[in-house]
Amino acid sequence: MKIFDHNSGEYLELDGARIYYEVTGNNDDPVLLLLHGGFGNIEYFNPIIPHLKREFKIIGIDSRGQGKSTRGAAELSYEQLQRDVERVVEHLKLERFSIIGFSDGGMVGYRLASLTSLPIEKLVTIGSRWHVKNTEPNRELFLSITPAGWKLKFPTTFHSYQKLNPEPDFDSLVPALIQMWLDPTESGSPNEAVKNIACPLLIVRGDGDFILSLEAVAELSSLIKGSTLLNIPFAGHSTLEDQLEIFMLGLNEFLAH
Repeated sequence: MKIFDHNSGEYLELDGARIYYEVTGNNDDPVLLLLHGGFGNIEYFNPIIPHLKREFKIIGIDSRGQGKSTRGAAELSYEQLQRDVERVVEHLKLERFSIIGFSDGGMVGYRLASLTSLPIEKLVTIGSRWHVKNTEPNRELFLSITPAGWKLKFPTTFHSYQKLNPEPDFDSLVPALIQMWLDPTESGSPNEAVKNIACPLLIVRGDGDFILSLEAVAELSSLIKGSTLLNIPFAGHSTLEDQLEIFMLGLNEFLAH
C-alpha cells in the first residue's frame, strides 16, 4: 500500500485555513483515520502502513498549522482541530471509520469519540493525555519550550515544517501549540466526558513516557468499559518509533477483532 508523500493529497478550505489530507488504499476497505501529534505531520505514520495485516482505506490529515495545512486566523485549540476533522469526515462522506491518534491526535480522538455522534468503530491513542490534570506535571516543561530551543533539539521536525508548510511561521506556531496544550477550558481536554466513549479503545503508552504517567492511563482504562491498556516496555512518548514491532503486534490484534 502506498505511503503518505505530501504530493498526492488535497486541500479543504475550513475556517480561514487550508487543511491538507491524503487518502491511500482501496475505497471498499474499512477506513482508518490517522491523526498526528504536535510539530508532526501525516508522514509520522508511514512506518505502520506496510505492517498492517488487514487492508484499509487510510486517510491522514495534517493538523491545522502543521505539515502542509495552514493555520488561518482561528486560535489553535483541540476543539478547533476536532472541528477540522469532522469537516473532513463530512467532506469525504465517511460512513464508518476507526482512528489512530498520536499525542495531540489522540486527544482529538478522545474528543471525537466522547463529544460527537460520529460513527467511530475503534479508537487507538498513543501517548495521549485525556484530562486537564494530566498536564499539570508538565506545565513548567511546556512553558520552557522556545522556538530556538526546539530547532536546536529537534531540527528534523523544524526542517520538515519549513519545507512542507505553505505559510511557515514557526516562531508563532510554538507558543500557539503550548497554549493549546495548557488550555484548562472546555476547548481542551475532554476530561470526565471520556466516560461517553462507547467504541472499543486501545490505550497505548510507552513505559518510559515522561509526558503521560502510567497512573493517568490506568485511570482512563478503568473508566471505559471494553478498553485495553498496552504499556510498552523500552519505549518513550513515541512508542511507534521506539518499539514498532511490539506496537504493531498490539495494533493488529486490536484491529482484527
